[in-house]
Amino acid sequence: MPLFDLSADTPTPEYLAWHEQSLRDCRREIIQMTSLANSGHPGGSLSSLDLYLWLFAHANVDPKDPWMEGRDRIVVSHGHTSPGVYSVLARLGFVDPTEMVSSFRRTGNHFEGHIEREVPGVEWTTGNLGQGLSAACGMALAARLKGQSIRVWCPMGDGEQQKGQISEARRFVVKYGLHEVVALVDRNRLQIGGDCDEVMPQDIAAGWAADGWRVVEIDGHDITQIHGALSAASSGGAAPTVVIADTIMGRGFSFMENEAKYHGQAVSPEQFEQCIAESGDDPVLWDLAPFRALRAERRPTTLPPLPRREAPLSPGEPITYEVGKKSDNRGAFGKALASVAAANAGSAHLPMAVFDCDLEGSVKVTDFRVAHPANFFEAGIQEHHTATCAGALSAEGIATFFADFGVFGIAETYNQHRLTDINHGSLKLICTHIGLDVGEDGKTHQSIDYVGVLRNIFGMQIIVPADPNQTDRALRHLATHPGMFFLGMGRSKLDPITDQDGHPFFAGDYRFRMGQGDWIRRGERGAVVVMGTPTGRAQAAVDSLRGDGLDVALVHVATPGQLDPDFIDALAQQPWIVTVEDHSIRTGLGACLAEALFSRGHVLPHLRLGVTEYAPSGSAEEVYAAMGIDVPGITESVRSFAGNPVPSR
Repeated sequence: MPLFDLSADTPTPEYLAWHEQSLRDCRREIIQMTSLANSGHPGGSLSSLDLYLWLFAHANVDPKDPWMEGRDRIVVSHGHTSPGVYSVLARLGFVDPTEMVSSFRRTGNHFEGHIEREVPGVEWTTGNLGQGLSAACGMALAARLKGQSIRVWCPMGDGEQQKGQISEARRFVVKYGLHEVVALVDRNRLQIGGDCDEVMPQDIAAGWAADGWRVVEIDGHDITQIHGALSAASSGGAAPTVVIADTIMGRGFSFMENEAKYHGQAVSPEQFEQCIAESGDDPVLWDLAPFRALRAERRPTTLPPLPRREAPLSPGEPITYEVGKKSDNRGAFGKALASVAAANAGSAHLPMAVFDCDLEGSVKVTDFRVAHPANFFEAGIQEHHTATCAGALSAEGIATFFADFGVFGIAETYNQHRLTDINHGSLKLICTHIGLDVGEDGKTHQSIDYVGVLRNIFGMQIIVPADPNQTDRALRHLATHPGMFFLGMGRSKLDPITDQDGHPFFAGDYRFRMGQGDWIRRGERGAVVVMGTPTGRAQAAVDSLRGDGLDVALVHVATPGQLDPDFIDALAQQPWIVTVEDHSIRTGLGACLAEALFSRGHVLPHLRLGVTEYAPSGSAEEVYAAMGIDVPGITESVRSFAGNPVPSR
């Protein structure tokens, strides 16, 4: 239950008394934290403080059960104001104030320089500005899909309004009627570079109004105005509401007020003494010595662990694509996605969601949309918002799929996916049209570095299937396993990969497993190791070579960033390897295998075939030929290398 009544017409005397005392305590702790760390952001913490106190005191949150289902959400977007957020959480009993002050910005604790979701009461790790409103949308959607009624507040900074992602998010709110989301802008008019209007002038109110929001402007330090505006906005209405609160940077200490340098600068020892004098507090309360002693001990955090929420899905029954009929991997993904949804549609609330960015037909999510329109979200050409919104939703126990072209879903949104991983999300990123197989669209659309990029996200599990059958099984695996996944597919229709007897290799008893290498052909004179779309071409090349008497193995690796040690040791028994990939040879399959072999103490001749430069426009077959990864190119390269294996180029 809220600490104070949201429905009261005006702030109650009890709240006003609590607010005034809390304001004094929080201001002191903000200065103490940043002084002990000799870094941080005291100015914005002080300007947002009146707003934070009201929000947390009137929200349906419980410090005894900080992650309870059905709670209200306060998604602080300008995460650098962490001292202000943490101090308010301490007032409500979410965290211990002594531990908070003494460990702020100290290694081994969660009270970091920007707010962290591991801290009870913090809903989303932020600090990469512009993403909070998108995350708030994801949380509002989660509540809607679960049949819950909640309020979602999103405090933001005014300099942050320069970020384009905020525009994307506010249009999404209006389209989907997420009027339970209330935006709150702390307009202290200062950012790192000085006056906001000099750094980058903008009419904040007009921008929100143009996108269909109701705009309310208040004095952000007047408690009556704060209460009136936020309580009215929280009751919903015909349009979502943004409250723009005029505030003062460094509020409460005369020498800090309206000084941009205190955006990110702690006070000096002399100024610390001035803060004591202006506070009216007992100076004993300001004594840093006890906190310094605790800080020196580097005690580990005592915060409760953050629970992970995953959707328990059934994988449904796999679909087999028979030999003799070409199918595209993206089509197999779409059918498998619809199949998984159908297998779980009997629950009261289907715990699945799919996001699209104006590419529904190309990424093959139409079957899901038709069957489950309430779980499908068309976000338009707004990848940055979509990545964050989907990421936040995925952290709420909803199996969330974001389908896009590779060059948009990966290259444009790396930072958003990284932040989802930091927040322990479980986003399923599905990208079609990867590699040169995008065809005639040319260089701008050739996603040829996806493995190298996504390997940098520690929690991301990468899958690049060989054919429609493996795509089907891989989708069912990632849909029913926790964590972040990437499923990458080309554009072309492919023949199913076959075993030695001509049957579909990735069917029947085949089970997809992360880390495994699939030995499609066994051989002892060397191994061709391939990933993804070129597998059929590599198979044709290997079969031709085997027909000529060269006993070459063919191995498919779908998970280049996660390789089983036993598989690597087995591969190392070959006299040489040739890797084939529709990816830059610098950071893709070849690089991953070389790293894995070396880490196991293996060295063997290795030739990498793949993308060596930006390729021209043309059909996939033409572009593959230009890069030497068509059937003749692979055949001749392997034949030549087998006759004279040399170290990898």
